[in-house]
Formats: sequence, structure tokens, C-alpha cells
Amino acid sequence: MTGEADSGLANDVRDGLRMVIDPELGENVVDLGLIYDLEVEASVARITMTTTMPGCPATDYLRDAVQAAALSVPGITGADVHMTYEPPWSPDMISEAARRLA
Repeated sequence: MTGEADSGLANDVRDGLRMVIDPELGENVVDLGLIYDLEVEASVARITMTTTMPGCPATDYLRDAVQAAALSVPGITGADVHMTYEPPWSPDMISEAARRLA
């Protein structure tokens, strides 16, 4: 179970991930719906994410950028980023805020 301090760190990590911009769509990975799960336990961020399609040429860049962004958050000492394609990403996953900017 995530403690109150860890949930605050999870919110900080989520905010930090907004700095990671998908080079194809020009929007951050959080608002695009590419972050499927984010938990912090014992100062380690565990992030499950996807890309817009399997075989996306930006996969390594996005995974590395998400890890670096998580590690830049004060209080985070480790970041484990897991890629998945289940469920597959779709444009329906884009936040309302990002849709309004498009």
C-alpha cells in the first residue's frame, strides 16, 4: 500500500513527467495517456507506460526521458520504467486539456 508521503511523491513524479514531450505528437506523455500506471514505494518510482504504437521509433527516447524525469524529482532514488502495449494506446486516451490545445 502506498503511504501518504509516497502518494505525494507520485504526484510530484507525474508532474515531472509532463516535461517529457512525445516528438511525434508534440504533447507531454501524461496528457497523451502514455503513462498507464505510476507508483512510488520506498523512494522508487515504478512506471508502466506505452507508446502510440508498437515499434515506435521514439520508444527508447521516451523510456529514457521518463526515467530521467522521474529521477530528477527530489526524494526519488530509483526509477523502474516498464513498457507495455496492453491495452493498446488510442487517441481516446488523450486528456481533455490536451485535446483543447490541439
